[in-house]
Amino acid sequence: MFLVYNNSKENKGVKMDYDSLLTPYADDGNNIYTVNEIPMGSMLKVEFDRKRKLMVLDRVEPGIFAKPVNYGFIPGTLDEDGDALDTLFVTEEPIPTGVYSEAVIIGILNFEDDGEMDHKIICVPADDRNTGNRIKSLEDLGDQWKKQIEHHFTHYKDLKKPGSTKVLGFGGVEEARKVIKECIDRWNNQ
Repeated sequence: MFLVYNNSKENKGVKMDYDSLLTPYADDGNNIYTVNEIPMGSMLKVEFDRKRKLMVLDRVEPGIFAKPVNYGFIPGTLDEDGDALDTLFVTEEPIPTGVYSEAVIIGILNFEDDGEMDHKIICVPADDRNTGNRIKSLEDLGDQWKKQIEHHFTHYKDLKKPGSTKVLGFGGVEEARKVIKECIDRWNNQ
């Protein structure tokens, strides 16, 4: 499901994954691609394992810490924590694990986990006919949404490692693009 075999004459039988199939940015250079790992409402901490090139169950979170938003990553990126750059993909429905989508960047959550920066790009579907593409910025999500996200990421590890996570605030699209560029550069220079 998550691996594709390239059967062209030049690359017959070469395994490819999200990082080799997709670029971080869509063709227009403004939208990004995101691959969903954890559906909104799930307690299952699923992660893409780049070495094995498949989705793996890392752990089961307590029910009170189910993800309040779809959670994924941008292929071809590497954040300061050594993982792909995370995304918070805002939709009204959960998105299954492994689905990749074109998304519009609306902001960033600056987050620290065990002393390492672990940014989260906040994005929405590039084509959301249900809402009429009404979400254009973080302000469109409202203060209550931001409070819920901040609460979740501040406390989701409290039962195992209290105080190990810190939300450092939200930022806009330009800040998000700067972090994406840094993460693409880090991926390309590893």
